[in-house]
Amino acid sequence: MLSTLQRIVEHAELHAKWLNTLSFMENAGARKISACEHPYTTDIIQLKHAAEEHRHAYYLKKQIEKITPNSFKYYFLDDLLGKVYTRQYLQSLDVLCSRYLKKQFALSGNELKYASYLFVTYAIEVRADELYPQYQEVLTQKHSKVMVKSIILEEEGHLEEMIIQLERFDCNWKQHVSHIQKIEQQLFSDWFSAISKEVLAYVSATSTIA
Repeated sequence: MLSTLQRIVEHAELHAKWLNTLSFMENAGARKISACEHPYTTDIIQLKHAAEEHRHAYYLKKQIEKITPNSFKYYFLDDLLGKVYTRQYLQSLDVLCSRYLKKQFALSGNELKYASYLFVTYAIEVRADELYPQYQEVLTQKHSKVMVKSIILEEEGHLEEMIIQLERFDCNWKQHVSHIQKIEQQLFSDWFSAISKEVLAYVSATSTIA
């Protein structure tokens, strides 16, 4: 993963598109959290998560201006690394997670949405706790103006909060979350593999031109 991140940070266009991709993912997560909210019993932690994920999406968008100003204003397919994989990553995880939880707990409606929110968010926070620190490591090595340290701190807090909520949900949550993480691992591998291939193709093309 580090070699791909290094190549990304070394090329301004790739780096800006990577930030836009991360922003899209954070925004998609925020929208998913909001979609899982119960109209009357949504608690403060869920509201906090949605608000902070939206802020992360905004923050990452603003970072693009430090690299290539006035670029990647939207989330069009060609403005994202990994394209279709990026668009489908969270949606696929949510659908597969919901199917599993429905079968395991016989849930439906708002109860199923909330359970899916818990398990999907946990899996995503674990992933964020791996991805963002490695990205920050590369940013520091390359003396980049971009920083994601504030996101790392908040994602660590999110993970702690999700563990508390999952423990309240079911005493055997670790067994179930293990299954969800296997699903997420495959989706992540497919996503990052697509990005790595795209990055290599870009670097090879620009090297040939140079």
